[in-house]
Amino acid sequence: MLDSTVTARAQAVLDTLNASLEAGDVEGAKALFATDSYWRDLVAVTWNLKTVEGVEGVGDMLAQQLAQTRPHDFRIQDGEIPTEDGGVITAWITFETKVGRGWGLMRLKDDRIWTLLTALQELKGFEESRGKRRPMGAEHGSQKNRSSWKERREADEASLGHDTQPYTVIVGGGQGGIALGARLRQLGVPTIVLDKHDRPGDQWRGRYKSLCLHDPIWYDHLPYIKFPDNWPVFTPKDKVGDWLEMYTRVMEINYWTRSQVEKASFDEASGTWTVEVNRDGQKITLHPTQLVLATGMSGKRNMPSFPGMDSFKGKIQHSSQHDGPDAWAGKKVVVIGSNNSAHDICAALWEADADVTMVQRSSTHIVRSDTLMDIGLGALYSEEAVANGVTTEKADMIFASLPYRIMHEFQIPLYDQMRERDAEFYAGLEKAGFDLDWGDDGSGLFMKYLRRGSGYYIDVGASQLIIDGEIKLVKGQVDHFEEDAVVLSDGTRLPADLVVLATGFGSMNGWAADLISQEVADKVGKVWGLGSATTKDPGPWEGEQRNMWKPTQQENLWFHGGNLHQSRHYSLYLALQLKARMEGLETPVYGLQEVHHRA
Repeated sequence: MLDSTVTARAQAVLDTLNASLEAGDVEGAKALFATDSYWRDLVAVTWNLKTVEGVEGVGDMLAQQLAQTRPHDFRIQDGEIPTEDGGVITAWITFETKVGRGWGLMRLKDDRIWTLLTALQELKGFEESRGKRRPMGAEHGSQKNRSSWKERREADEASLGHDTQPYTVIVGGGQGGIALGARLRQLGVPTIVLDKHDRPGDQWRGRYKSLCLHDPIWYDHLPYIKFPDNWPVFTPKDKVGDWLEMYTRVMEINYWTRSQVEKASFDEASGTWTVEVNRDGQKITLHPTQLVLATGMSGKRNMPSFPGMDSFKGKIQHSSQHDGPDAWAGKKVVVIGSNNSAHDICAALWEADADVTMVQRSSTHIVRSDTLMDIGLGALYSEEAVANGVTTEKADMIFASLPYRIMHEFQIPLYDQMRERDAEFYAGLEKAGFDLDWGDDGSGLFMKYLRRGSGYYIDVGASQLIIDGEIKLVKGQVDHFEEDAVVLSDGTRLPADLVVLATGFGSMNGWAADLISQEVADKVGKVWGLGSATTKDPGPWEGEQRNMWKPTQQENLWFHGGNLHQSRHYSLYLALQLKARMEGLETPVYGLQEVHHRA
């Protein structure tokens, strides 16, 4: 009886919402939302990734978008029963718009909408060829001189970029470019993925040998093809590389290896790009309509310059250039930085019998991997979650349904639990002199990642080496280099044969400056961050990731990437935006990203 009552209450809200939207009654729709409410829309209503806040925010969005995108037919998703917990009703929903179909998640407080997620899933008339629409593959019967699947595929590869032009060019063939390339191929969008490496996956193979994913396998699936049930929980880098290479072949992505973009420019008159490519020594010019930079939010290395570096007689590497510890046994190594890469590299060097010192320049948030798995991720991304019916797709939507404005409120209690559970561990780190933090507001790792993309380490063993003094720890700022040492601002001298700069990465719009122009980079502004006014995430409040997966101030220029979860989930919404434009559908953008910071 209770379930049916909860269902009736949820459906009553949806019925009233449908009636208001059908009548163009913005005031009626606004009345359904709580004073403190959030509508997060992924492309369906706004043709953007946009969160509107409060009743007036909902009203402004609907006033501008309702007549153009016509959201309608909101209903409880088939097979799903709304639930109530702590006075909050949660309901999975489906809906339609003028051009598409979507699904989402609604939360009610006192029978008013508290949070609403609407996410476009497909375009009407341009659905993916999957399920009942999958291609036949074999053509039964007899026909003279017909081409095989392989021959047609080879002809397509030979033509695209030469006889015919791609609609979209993706610069960068890591997990982001590959996931988006797969999505676009399934939508019939002619696309070329450009990558400078010899093979797909080399972005991972070329890194230090101890590198592995710190996120669990359930969090890291690619679109369409999930990792096998016997795949390691934490995937080693070379297995990631091999999986990406296999994936590009199986998904038939037009992937150009050994292809370096030398220059790109946009012609406003024609609305197309000119992309100059060096493909294995051959100069090729492409003319796509859309250009996607999938060069990685951790791809534009931050290489600081210190006095005396030119006179240093040892070797200096950025962490992204470090190829492993094998050559440094018995040598003195200084690693500047104290986040994920720094810890991984220090631990591997210690295992190889190097004398390694970590230089901590600012505080770092640390969470133990097992604890993060249990408390932080277990409800959504784990074997137990799958057994409870929480598929990867559902987990993605649940995570996406929490507005960034209040997400920290859900995270703080989890990290309080982690701090209590591992109190002895943290006491050991503090005793060793390690400078810990939990984020500006105590919300921990995920918010740090979303706000600034740095400042944390998921502990898989290096922290104990610091506690035990096996990895030496010093704190301070680098002042200068000498011939055989790094000298800190307090005069501490650290002899070194190798210095690894684990100094992070810059904003992705730096790639736009390199490949297009500084003017375009400044036009689109900083990429990543929420505008939370916390450390390294300056305000004003944005409510979404700056410039990621959505239209930018530069026409036909897009940014795509993030971790494997984000590459998987958000590639769908970027692909749908590109497909809609290719097919000439109206895509009125609400709330185009403003530029407040250039880098």
